[in-house]
Amino acid sequence: MSSSVVEARHTELPMDGLEEKLRGLSVARRSSPEEPTYLLDVALQPTGLLAVSCSNFTVHLHNKDTLHLLGEYRGHGGPLCGVVFSHTSPDFLYSGSADGTVRGWDVRRPGTEAAQMFKSDPAHSYCSLDLSCSDTLLCAGTEQVDDEDSFLVFWDIRKPGRLLGVYSESHSDDVTQVRFHPRDKDRLASSSTDGLVNVFDLSRGTEEEALLATCNSDSSAGSVCWSGADYTHLLCLSHDEGLHLWDLGQLDTDEPLTLFSTSDARSLTPLADGGGVDYLVGGWWLEEAQKLLVVGGKNSGDLHLMECDDGGLRLLRSLEGGHSSTVRCFLWDAAEEALVTGGEDAQLLLWKPGGEELAAGKRESMKSESALRLKSRPHKKHGYQRGKKAE
Repeated sequence: MSSSVVEARHTELPMDGLEEKLRGLSVARRSSPEEPTYLLDVALQPTGLLAVSCSNFTVHLHNKDTLHLLGEYRGHGGPLCGVVFSHTSPDFLYSGSADGTVRGWDVRRPGTEAAQMFKSDPAHSYCSLDLSCSDTLLCAGTEQVDDEDSFLVFWDIRKPGRLLGVYSESHSDDVTQVRFHPRDKDRLASSSTDGLVNVFDLSRGTEEEALLATCNSDSSAGSVCWSGADYTHLLCLSHDEGLHLWDLGQLDTDEPLTLFSTSDARSLTPLADGGGVDYLVGGWWLEEAQKLLVVGGKNSGDLHLMECDDGGLRLLRSLEGGHSSTVRCFLWDAAEEALVTGGEDAQLLLWKPGGEELAAGKRESMKSESALRLKSRPHKKHGYQRGKKAE
C-alpha cells in the first residue's frame, strides 16, 4: 500500500471515540531514575503496580498512578527478556533472563530473593518469556544454541523444580518473543530471527502435531501481538520495521492469511513534517475500542500512535515532549485510559487525558557508555523457508 493511500485514509475518516481519548493524552507523571539504565519491558498489575525490566539486570516496582519507585529485585546475572504478572495471583511476578533462569518474585516483599526459580539445560539463554492465561504454563524462548537450534521451554508454575517439556524443531534461531493467547490457555505464538512466526495448540501431543501454522515474515521477526475481535489476528513486527497482520481464523480455509503486509512501515504514516516514524515499538489490542494500536517513534523521543487494520496504518495522535530518546516499551491501562511508556532515556512516563505533569520538565537523555553497550546485539538473517500454511 502506498503512503498516499494511507494518507488519504487519514484525512477522510472522521474522528472516533478512540481518537478523542488519545487526543487528550499528555504527560501526567514522570519517574526520576537514580542511575542511567534502559527500560526494556513493562507489565501491569491491575491492583496498583508496574513492573519494569531494566538493562542493568534489575526489575523495578512502581506505583502505577504516581510512578513512585517502591522497590527493586536483583538476582539475575544477565540481560532480562521480559516481565509478566500472574493473572490469578497478582502478587507474583515472573522475569526471564539470558542467565538461563526464570524467577518468580513476591511483590509484597520488594528486595527479597526470588520465591521460585525455573531452569532448563545449562546451555539455554532465554530471550523471551510469557505466562498462559490460566497461570499454569510458563514458556521461555532461547537464543540459538551451538549455531544450530533454538528451543521453546515449558514449566508448570506449580512445580518450579521440574521441567515440563521442550520444543526443539520449530525455530532455528533466537526466539525473540513468545505470546500466549489471551483467552485460550493452549494457544501460543512465537517469533524468531529465523523469519518464522509459529502458532501452536499445546493440547496436542507432539511438537509436530501442535504446530498449527507457520507464517513467514520475510525478515528477522522481533515481536508478535494477538489482536482482533476474538483474538484470531496476529500482528508481527520485524527488526527492520516490517509489519504483517495475519488472520488465523482462515487456517482451515483456502483464503489467504494475510490481512496487511509491508516490508517497511516507517514511511506509511506521514507525520506533520511530511516524514515517517524511525522505528516501531510494538502493538496492543484495545479491547473496548476493538482496534489494534501500533506505537512508533522518532529517535528524538517523540511517539506516534497508529491504528492498524487490513487497510494499513493510520496516524491517530503524536505525543511530543515526553522522552528524549528511543522508546523501548509501552502498555495501555484500559481501566485508567492511560498510556505507560519507557525508554533508553531511563524515563518511565504516564500519559493521561488532560494530564498535567507535576515533576520538572522533559529530562535530558541519561544514556551512558555502559548502557549503550547493553543494547541488543544485531540479529542475523537466515533463509526463510519451511511451513505448513506459509504466507
